[in-house]
Amino acid sequence: MKIAVFGTKSYDRHFLEAANRDRGHELTFFEPNLNTDTAILAKDFPAVCVFVNDTLDRPTLEAIADGGTCIVALRCTGFNQVDLAAADDLNITVVRVPAYSPYAVAEHAVGLILTLNRKIHRAYNRVREGNFALDGLLGFDLHEKTVGIIGTGRIGAIATRILSQGFDCHVLAYDVKPNPELEEMGIEYVELPELFANSDIISLHCPLTPDTHHLINKEAIDRMKQGVMLVNTSRGALVDTTAAIDGLKSRKIGYLALDVYEQESNLFFENLSEEIIEDDVFQRLLTFPNVLITGHQAFFTENALSNIADTTLSNIEDLEAGKSCPNQVSSKQVVSSKK
Repeated sequence: MKIAVFGTKSYDRHFLEAANRDRGHELTFFEPNLNTDTAILAKDFPAVCVFVNDTLDRPTLEAIADGGTCIVALRCTGFNQVDLAAADDLNITVVRVPAYSPYAVAEHAVGLILTLNRKIHRAYNRVREGNFALDGLLGFDLHEKTVGIIGTGRIGAIATRILSQGFDCHVLAYDVKPNPELEEMGIEYVELPELFANSDIISLHCPLTPDTHHLINKEAIDRMKQGVMLVNTSRGALVDTTAAIDGLKSRKIGYLALDVYEQESNLFFENLSEEIIEDDVFQRLLTFPNVLITGHQAFFTENALSNIADTTLSNIEDLEAGKSCPNQVSSKQVVSSKK
């Protein structure tokens, strides 16, 4: 099948070409993201392959449907960038990669916790400058700290195991559907207000939906412990960034680690080192010494990229063969899951 791959980086091309070696699809790689301005590039491609910063709103979907596209293959787990109702109306099938390497994201979240707590990033820069003073590098033991995990699917469950079994943390969990395996481990599920009030560290591992948009807002932050550590490796818009900045200024948030940002589409995955970044909110975040930001790299491991490429092409092959694809998403499924 002819597949147009948008938002392509060198690593996307490498892993997709490797996965396609014995499959024979015709892959055409485009560096720009897919949106209404670039939709013309998808003309005569039955399938498009897109990532988190591509914009699949109704006008874009209408444009690619007019050009003959009937499959949107997401090489990611989230699908909040897709107007699923419009896709259904246009008979465009949307498939995703629900799991690629949950270990990658969970391990990165724990890495952010350790780095921010023990100020490893600051110590690294000091030592390179010949500064071996320890002032300002004081951390705390994770042992017996209370960690709130919001979202206990594959990634959240792995993060829970690492923190509870590896660091002997007490974990409080929240999910609309508790994970039976974690319940068997003795993990305590609580409602969000209790989790906010009692957690020393809060790590987000839930999808972005209308219900979770700005889940971490002023009211939520007000409920949290003074000096709480907040970690987000899931979706940027789970956190109201303005409220988080206010929380940092008031010292309610003592540590903030972000691998995602709600306006990241204009920033992440690009080299802007010689550009002027005009996002004042993002620039404000960078002024805090207790904020650590990585550029949406939690997923970025060899294992994950290999699995993403393989699953993406397998999804397309299922649809091409007329098979039912287990990784298909539609507006009907999303509405049903909320009931």
